[in-house]
Formats: sequence, structure tokens, C-alpha cells
Amino acid sequence: HVQLVESGGGSVQVGGSLRLSCAVSGYTNMRNCMAWVRQAPGKEREGVAAIDAGGTYTYYTDSVKGRFAISLDSAKNTMNLQMYSLKPEDTAMYYCASDSVILSGRELEASQYTYWGQGTQVTVS
Repeated sequence: HVQLVESGGGSVQVGGSLRLSCAVSGYTNMRNCMAWVRQAPGKEREGVAAIDAGGTYTYYTDSVKGRFAISLDSAKNTMNLQMYSLKPEDTAMYYCASDSVILSGRELEASQYTYWGQGTQVTVS
């Protein structure tokens, strides 16, 4: 049973930075593909960034390329999302998601993921 717990959200000014972390526990630990998915009020879930189980391949939605960086820390069983140059449109609840099987090319699709954290709020103003 995989458990995901996010932390690091908060309020920041436009142009500021935040670092989100997702603590992973459970038998699969870091052997899953993992992603950050966000949802703003009244909008659908949006895959923001994803990383493969080995931490070799990363994927980003176009709106965050060059501003966000996803990474794994296998020693600490955590996944991180470093966010720079934040914009008001980045405001959302950010969720950590994980699954052992993700179809190639669909790494940013929220529907691909089975395990989810409770979310952490990011507000940019």
C-alpha cells in the first residue's frame, strides 16, 4: 500500500519560488513513476511534471518548462518539485501521484495514476 504525503506549499509573490516535497512510503517505495498534478478551482486536474522510477526521464507540461524541476531523492524516499518564477496561474492544489505502470507518452495524464496524496496548496499573488 503506497502512501504519499505532500509538504511545502504556501503563499508566495509573483516571481517567487517554492519547493514541494512528497514523502513516499509503502512496499513499492521509489519504484513507481511519479508525478505532480495540480487542480485550480473550477478547472480540471493538470499533470505538471512527472519522473520515471529511476529518475532518468522527466516530463513537463509546456506552461512550466524552464521554471519547474522535478527530482527524486531515493535515499530519503521523497520526490520534489522546485518551482521558480511563479505566476498567478500556478495557483492550485498540488497533488503527488504514483503508479507502477504508466503508458508511454501518457506520463502527465492524471488518469494514469492510482495513488494520490492529500494535496498541498500553492497560492501566487
